[in-house]
Amino acid sequence: MFDRFGRPHPGQAHRTRPVALITGASSGIGTAVAERLAASGNWQLLLNGRDERRLTQVAARTGGMPLPADVTDPEARSALVKEAQEGAGRVDAVVAGAGIGWAGQFRQMRAQDIDDVLAVNLSAVLHLVRLVVPGMVDRGRGRVVLIGSMAGSVGVRDEAVYSATKGGLMAFADSLRYELGPSGVRVSMVMPGAVDTPFFGRRGAPYHRTRPRPVPAHRVADAVCQALRTGRAEAYVPSWLGLPARMHGATPGLFRRLAQRFG
Repeated sequence: MFDRFGRPHPGQAHRTRPVALITGASSGIGTAVAERLAASGNWQLLLNGRDERRLTQVAARTGGMPLPADVTDPEARSALVKEAQEGAGRVDAVVAGAGIGWAGQFRQMRAQDIDDVLAVNLSAVLHLVRLVVPGMVDRGRGRVVLIGSMAGSVGVRDEAVYSATKGGLMAFADSLRYELGPSGVRVSMVMPGAVDTPFFGRRGAPYHRTRPRPVPAHRVADAVCQALRTGRAEAYVPSWLGLPARMHGATPGLFRRLAQRFG
Protein backbone atom coordinates (compact mmCIF):
# COMPACT_ATOMS: atom_id res chain seq x y z
CA MET A 1 0.00 0.00 0.00
CA PHE A 2 1.57 3.27 -1.03
CA ASP A 3 0.49 6.80 -1.86
CA ARG A 4 0.83 8.61 -5.18
CA PHE A 5 4.47 9.36 -4.35
CA GLY A 6 5.29 5.67 -3.90
CA ARG A 7 5.57 5.88 -0.11
CA PRO A 8 3.76 3.70 2.42
CA HIS A 9 0.63 5.39 3.74
CA PRO A 10 1.13 6.97 7.18
CA GLY A 11 0.49 4.47 9.94
CA GLN A 12 0.70 1.50 7.56
CA ALA A 13 4.43 1.17 7.03
CA HIS A 14 4.88 -1.01 10.09
CA ARG A 15 1.93 -3.26 9.20
CA THR A 16 2.18 -3.79 5.48
CA ARG A 17 4.83 -2.76 3.02
CA PRO A 18 4.40 -2.57 -0.75
CA VAL A 19 5.71 -5.60 -2.57
CA ALA A 20 8.30 -5.27 -5.33
CA LEU A 21 9.20 -8.08 -7.72
CA ILE A 22 12.69 -7.55 -9.16
CA THR A 23 13.96 -9.67 -12.03
CA GLY A 24 17.66 -10.00 -12.72
CA ALA A 25 18.22 -9.55 -9.00
CA SER A 26 21.16 -11.96 -8.79
CA SER A 27 23.65 -9.43 -10.20
CA GLY A 28 24.27 -5.97 -11.61
CA ILE A 29 21.47 -3.43 -11.66
CA GLY A 30 18.94 -5.86 -10.18
CA THR A 31 21.13 -6.47 -7.15
CA ALA A 32 21.73 -2.74 -6.69
CA VAL A 33 17.98 -2.06 -6.81
CA ALA A 34 17.32 -4.76 -4.22
CA GLU A 35 19.99 -3.30 -1.93
CA ARG A 36 18.65 0.25 -2.28
CA LEU A 37 15.06 -0.78 -1.56
CA ALA A 38 16.17 -2.95 1.36
CA ALA A 39 18.09 -0.01 2.84
CA SER A 40 14.94 2.13 2.74
CA GLY A 41 13.05 -0.40 4.84
CA ASN A 42 9.84 0.46 2.99
CA TRP A 43 9.52 -2.52 0.67
CA GLN A 44 8.93 -6.24 0.80
CA LEU A 45 11.20 -7.78 -1.82
CA LEU A 46 10.61 -10.70 -4.15
CA LEU A 47 13.85 -11.44 -5.97
CA ASN A 48 14.10 -13.34 -9.22
CA GLY A 49 17.16 -14.54 -11.10
CA ARG A 50 18.55 -17.59 -12.86
CA ASP A 51 21.67 -18.01 -10.72
CA GLU A 52 20.21 -19.58 -7.60
CA ARG A 53 23.43 -19.37 -5.57
CA ARG A 54 23.96 -15.65 -6.15
CA LEU A 55 20.25 -14.96 -5.76
CA THR A 56 20.23 -16.64 -2.36
CA GLN A 57 23.17 -14.49 -1.27
CA VAL A 58 21.43 -11.29 -2.38
CA ALA A 59 18.25 -12.38 -0.60
CA ALA A 60 20.18 -13.02 2.60
CA ARG A 61 21.69 -9.51 2.49
CA THR A 62 18.45 -7.74 1.65
CA GLY A 63 15.85 -9.78 3.51
CA GLY A 64 14.11 -10.58 0.23
CA MET A 65 12.40 -13.78 -0.84
CA PRO A 66 14.45 -15.62 -3.50
CA LEU A 67 12.36 -16.87 -6.41
CA PRO A 68 14.78 -18.49 -8.89
CA ALA A 69 13.28 -18.98 -12.33
CA ASP A 70 14.07 -18.53 -16.01
CA VAL A 71 11.67 -15.78 -17.08
CA THR A 72 12.05 -16.77 -20.73
CA ASP A 73 10.32 -20.09 -20.02
CA PRO A 74 6.52 -19.64 -20.15
CA GLU A 75 5.76 -22.24 -17.48
CA ALA A 76 8.52 -21.03 -15.16
CA ARG A 77 7.38 -17.42 -15.64
CA SER A 78 3.77 -18.23 -14.78
CA ALA A 79 4.88 -20.25 -11.76
CA LEU A 80 7.07 -17.35 -10.64
CA VAL A 81 4.21 -14.85 -10.68
CA LYS A 82 1.85 -17.31 -9.00
CA GLU A 83 4.38 -17.99 -6.25
CA ALA A 84 5.02 -14.26 -5.82
CA GLN A 85 1.34 -13.42 -5.55
CA GLU A 86 0.58 -16.31 -3.23
CA GLY A 87 3.63 -15.71 -1.05
CA ALA A 88 3.18 -11.95 -0.62
CA GLY A 89 -0.51 -11.60 -1.39
CA ARG A 90 0.05 -9.21 -4.29
CA VAL A 91 2.70 -7.50 -6.45
CA ASP A 92 2.61 -3.71 -6.16
CA ALA A 93 5.64 -3.03 -8.34
CA VAL A 94 7.71 -4.88 -10.90
CA VAL A 95 11.26 -3.88 -11.82
CA ALA A 96 12.30 -5.65 -15.02
CA GLY A 97 16.04 -5.81 -14.46
CA ALA A 98 16.93 -9.02 -16.30
CA GLY A 99 18.83 -8.47 -19.53
CA ILE A 100 21.61 -9.80 -21.72
CA GLY A 101 23.72 -8.28 -24.46
CA TRP A 102 25.56 -9.29 -27.61
CA ALA A 103 28.19 -7.20 -29.36
CA GLY A 104 29.47 -7.67 -32.89
CA GLN A 105 28.42 -7.29 -36.49
CA PHE A 106 24.84 -8.29 -37.10
CA ARG A 107 25.67 -10.38 -40.15
CA GLN A 108 27.88 -12.56 -37.95
CA MET A 109 25.25 -13.11 -35.26
CA ARG A 110 23.89 -16.63 -34.95
CA ALA A 111 20.14 -17.13 -35.14
CA GLN A 112 20.12 -18.60 -31.62
CA ASP A 113 21.87 -15.52 -30.22
CA ILE A 114 19.24 -13.28 -31.84
CA ASP A 115 16.47 -15.37 -30.30
CA ASP A 116 18.13 -15.35 -26.87
CA VAL A 117 18.52 -11.55 -26.74
CA LEU A 118 14.96 -11.02 -27.94
CA ALA A 119 13.63 -13.55 -25.43
CA VAL A 120 15.32 -12.13 -22.35
CA ASN A 121 15.24 -8.41 -23.10
CA LEU A 122 11.85 -8.04 -24.75
CA SER A 123 9.53 -11.02 -24.92
CA ALA A 124 9.97 -12.11 -21.29
CA VAL A 125 9.42 -8.55 -20.06
CA LEU A 126 6.16 -8.13 -21.97
CA HIS A 127 4.82 -11.47 -20.79
CA LEU A 128 5.82 -10.81 -17.18
CA VAL A 129 4.16 -7.40 -17.16
CA ARG A 130 1.02 -8.94 -18.67
CA LEU A 131 0.84 -11.32 -15.71
CA VAL A 132 1.21 -8.72 -12.94
CA VAL A 133 -0.57 -5.64 -14.32
CA PRO A 134 -4.17 -6.90 -14.03
CA GLY A 135 -3.87 -7.14 -10.25
CA MET A 136 -2.44 -3.62 -10.09
CA VAL A 137 -5.30 -2.26 -12.17
CA ASP A 138 -7.83 -4.02 -9.94
CA ARG A 139 -6.28 -2.36 -6.88
CA GLY A 140 -6.02 1.03 -8.60
CA ARG A 141 -2.30 1.45 -8.03
CA GLY A 142 1.04 0.01 -9.06
CA ARG A 143 4.42 0.65 -10.60
CA VAL A 144 6.05 -0.89 -13.68
CA VAL A 145 9.72 0.07 -14.08
CA LEU A 146 11.51 -1.12 -17.19
CA ILE A 147 15.29 -1.00 -17.52
CA GLY A 148 16.01 0.28 -21.00
CA SER A 149 19.20 1.64 -22.45
CA MET A 150 20.56 4.63 -24.27
CA ALA A 151 21.01 2.14 -27.11
CA GLY A 152 17.23 1.95 -27.39
CA SER A 153 16.97 5.70 -27.85
CA VAL A 154 19.60 6.22 -30.55
CA GLY A 155 20.91 2.85 -31.70
CA VAL A 156 24.50 1.72 -31.21
CA ARG A 157 26.96 0.35 -33.74
CA ASP A 158 27.58 -3.40 -33.40
CA GLU A 159 24.63 -3.80 -31.02
CA ALA A 160 21.77 -3.94 -33.51
CA VAL A 161 19.64 -6.60 -31.82
CA TYR A 162 20.27 -5.35 -28.30
CA SER A 163 19.32 -1.84 -29.43
CA ALA A 164 16.19 -3.23 -31.08
CA THR A 165 15.04 -4.87 -27.86
CA LYS A 166 15.53 -1.71 -25.81
CA GLY A 167 13.85 0.43 -28.46
CA GLY A 168 10.97 -2.02 -28.38
CA LEU A 169 10.69 -1.58 -24.62
CA MET A 170 10.46 2.20 -25.08
CA ALA A 171 7.54 1.86 -27.51
CA PHE A 172 5.90 -0.69 -25.23
CA ALA A 173 6.24 1.63 -22.23
CA ASP A 174 4.70 4.55 -24.10
CA SER A 175 1.78 2.48 -25.36
CA LEU A 176 1.15 0.88 -21.96
CA ARG A 177 1.40 4.27 -20.26
CA TYR A 178 -1.42 5.64 -22.42
CA GLU A 179 -3.52 2.54 -21.80
CA LEU A 180 -3.05 2.52 -18.03
CA GLY A 181 -3.15 6.28 -17.48
CA PRO A 182 -6.59 6.35 -15.79
CA SER A 183 -5.92 3.23 -13.72
CA GLY A 184 -3.43 4.54 -11.17
CA VAL A 185 -0.69 2.26 -12.50
CA ARG A 186 2.43 4.17 -13.57
CA VAL A 187 4.95 2.97 -16.17
CA SER A 188 8.56 4.20 -16.08
CA MET A 189 11.61 3.71 -18.28
CA VAL A 190 15.09 4.02 -16.79
CA MET A 191 17.66 4.35 -19.55
CA PRO A 192 21.31 4.10 -18.55
CA GLY A 193 24.33 4.39 -20.74
CA ALA A 194 27.22 2.09 -19.89
CA VAL A 195 26.99 0.61 -16.40
CA ASP A 196 29.86 -0.91 -14.44
CA THR A 197 28.48 -4.46 -14.06
CA PRO A 198 29.42 -7.96 -15.30
CA PHE A 199 27.15 -7.30 -18.32
CA PHE A 200 29.99 -6.50 -20.72
CA GLY A 201 31.98 -9.57 -19.78
CA ARG A 202 28.98 -11.80 -20.34
CA ARG A 203 28.10 -10.32 -23.73
CA GLY A 204 31.51 -11.40 -25.06
CA ALA A 205 33.06 -7.99 -25.70
CA PRO A 206 34.49 -5.43 -23.26
CA TYR A 207 33.31 -1.83 -23.18
CA HIS A 208 35.80 0.22 -25.20
CA ARG A 209 34.27 3.69 -25.66
CA THR A 210 35.66 6.70 -23.84
CA ARG A 211 32.22 8.30 -23.48
CA PRO A 212 29.92 7.82 -21.82
CA ARG A 213 32.03 6.44 -19.00
CA PRO A 214 30.45 3.51 -17.13
CA VAL A 215 28.47 4.55 -14.07
CA PRO A 216 28.12 2.45 -10.90
CA ALA A 217 25.03 0.26 -10.74
CA HIS A 218 23.81 2.13 -7.67
CA ARG A 219 23.32 5.25 -9.83
CA VAL A 220 20.81 3.34 -11.93
CA ALA A 221 19.24 1.90 -8.79
CA ASP A 222 18.74 5.43 -7.46
CA ALA A 223 16.82 6.32 -10.63
CA VAL A 224 14.71 3.18 -10.27
CA CYS A 225 13.87 4.08 -6.68
CA GLN A 226 12.88 7.58 -7.75
CA ALA A 227 10.64 6.11 -10.44
CA LEU A 228 8.99 3.91 -7.84
CA ARG A 229 8.40 6.93 -5.63
CA THR A 230 7.16 9.37 -8.23
CA GLY A 231 6.00 7.32 -11.19
CA ARG A 232 8.04 9.55 -13.52
CA ALA A 233 7.85 8.46 -17.14
CA GLU A 234 11.57 8.29 -17.97
CA ALA A 235 15.03 8.91 -16.63
CA TYR A 236 18.45 8.84 -18.28
CA VAL A 237 21.49 7.81 -16.26
CA PRO A 238 23.55 9.94 -16.24
CA SER A 239 20.99 12.65 -16.90
CA TRP A 240 23.05 14.39 -19.63
CA LEU A 241 22.34 11.43 -21.93
CA GLY A 242 18.90 12.90 -22.39
CA LEU A 243 20.52 15.58 -24.57
CA PRO A 244 21.73 13.30 -27.39
CA ALA A 245 18.43 11.43 -27.17
CA ARG A 246 16.53 14.67 -27.74
CA MET A 247 18.95 15.66 -30.50
CA HIS A 248 18.31 12.34 -32.21
CA GLY A 249 14.59 13.01 -32.09
CA ALA A 250 14.81 16.63 -33.25
CA THR A 251 17.53 16.37 -35.92
CA PRO A 252 18.00 12.69 -36.75
CA GLY A 253 20.00 13.35 -39.93
CA LEU A 254 22.59 15.47 -38.16
CA PHE A 255 22.77 13.03 -35.26
CA ARG A 256 23.41 10.10 -37.58
CA ARG A 257 26.17 11.91 -39.42
CA LEU A 258 27.88 12.72 -36.14
CA ALA A 259 27.40 9.18 -34.83
CA GLN A 260 28.81 7.70 -38.03
CA ARG A 261 31.86 9.93 -37.79
CA PHE A 262 32.56 9.73 -34.08
CA GLY A 263 31.03 6.37 -33.22
